[in-house]
Amino acid sequence: MPIEIERVDFLVIGGGVAGLRAAIELAPHGDVLVATKDVPTESTTRHAQGGIAVALSDEDEVGIHYEDTIKAGAGLSDEAAVRVLVEEGPERIQELIDWGAEFDRDGADASKLSFTLEAAHSRKRVLHAHGDSTGRELVRVLLKKVQGLPSVRRYPSAVVVDLIMHEGRCVGAYVIQHGVLRAVLASATVLATGGAGQVYAVTTNPIGATADGIAVAARAGAVTHHMEFVQFHPTSLQHPWAPHFLLSEAMRGEGALLINVCGERFMERYHPKGELAPRDIVSRAISAELHRTEAQHVFLDLTHMDPAFVQKRFPNIYSTCLGFDFDISREPVPVSPAMHYIMGGVRTDKDGATNLDGLLAAGECTNTGIHGANRLASNSLLEGLVYGARAGATAAGQAMHSGLNKVEPLAPVRTIPAHDEIRGALRRLMWERVGIIRCEKSLTEAREELSRWEFILEAHYQTRRELELKNMIQVGILITDAALARRESVGAHFRTDSEA
Repeated sequence: MPIEIERVDFLVIGGGVAGLRAAIELAPHGDVLVATKDVPTESTTRHAQGGIAVALSDEDEVGIHYEDTIKAGAGLSDEAAVRVLVEEGPERIQELIDWGAEFDRDGADASKLSFTLEAAHSRKRVLHAHGDSTGRELVRVLLKKVQGLPSVRRYPSAVVVDLIMHEGRCVGAYVIQHGVLRAVLASATVLATGGAGQVYAVTTNPIGATADGIAVAARAGAVTHHMEFVQFHPTSLQHPWAPHFLLSEAMRGEGALLINVCGERFMERYHPKGELAPRDIVSRAISAELHRTEAQHVFLDLTHMDPAFVQKRFPNIYSTCLGFDFDISREPVPVSPAMHYIMGGVRTDKDGATNLDGLLAAGECTNTGIHGANRLASNSLLEGLVYGARAGATAAGQAMHSGLNKVEPLAPVRTIPAHDEIRGALRRLMWERVGIIRCEKSLTEAREELSRWEFILEAHYQTRRELELKNMIQVGILITDAALARRESVGAHFRTDSEA
């Protein structure tokens, strides 16, 4: 393919909370190009329902938020990274409010922010917006802020192919936009491409969450870390004609109960906190109940709550479920676990720097060390804000034009016969063999099957679907290899043959 060259000061790949916050930080330092695979309003951030955790309520403290995060991480969190998150979080939230974020307020006192409780939090500290549309509100505010910055340009429908490396430094990326291959050369590049949900057959993630940032960084030589830690959300809508729509953990925080197909509450048999146990425990408990009762789902029950409150508190969830003939305020709704979040990713330091000069990263595609083995609910949006800003500031300080005047053509460019069939097989393999419960046998079988598709990693492609499949295979291998290497069970990584 012929290559067009474009030069910018800073390239941000990804337009969710982390990418937009990085772009805002970079705006005073030069021209910024924000490349997004879809339209600017579409990102994993937009689909976030529950809220954003921050120690701002009268009953909370930064130190308590820190302790809850460390505890959820099962001993594998980076303490310094967690301190950055919880200490800088309040400032980032106040910044959003100053920019016009409309977080929900206490009904009795409109000047007071409303906080809710989620699993593994010891205080009510989760802010939410429009009930259950927190991510959408963050995208709205950040996009509005970006639109007012003349130095920031958005670049939609741009699919990243690979990073451009020159003399050991990342100097930009190859992207395909509307069928045209471009080499975007930048003095610093920030990866903020979101998660890897589409690697699994059952996921709450949007269709674009194909692990692109992790894959291109790994191919360029970036270090990845903790890839075995994949978080499965316990409650996604289970319906033959419905997508695996997330039913927010905030519902259980407000008092929703889990019952099996026999009509029995079961969570107290698995953990003293019942429905408010950590996500990994709730997901495994539901899986155990599905096996024990030979059912396809359990139920999330809100029928003991005031219907008016349920409809007001969870308007988006209520209306979506109603579209599938489930009135969550009047009948239990069928749910089952789904892949939701990956704690591993491109390893960065507290400032968003990777081991590659010129390459920064922020958000779900990274491993800052905050989440350890199990992410504390609603810490992800806060991480995107805090570390997006930090990565932007670091990128501004690392800026260095390479002087590169030409780039090498990408060769060979091939096609993948039956790529959609391979994609489906990959996703089923990861769900069945590298899912909620693992063992040496299942992981070894998965790795052997993945090796059959490794030839796909050896070439370049020119369609979005083929590029995504290449990235999904790359990250499927990273997850499986890491899961094989960690023989003990910890956090979200659970092996039936655990050595611990």
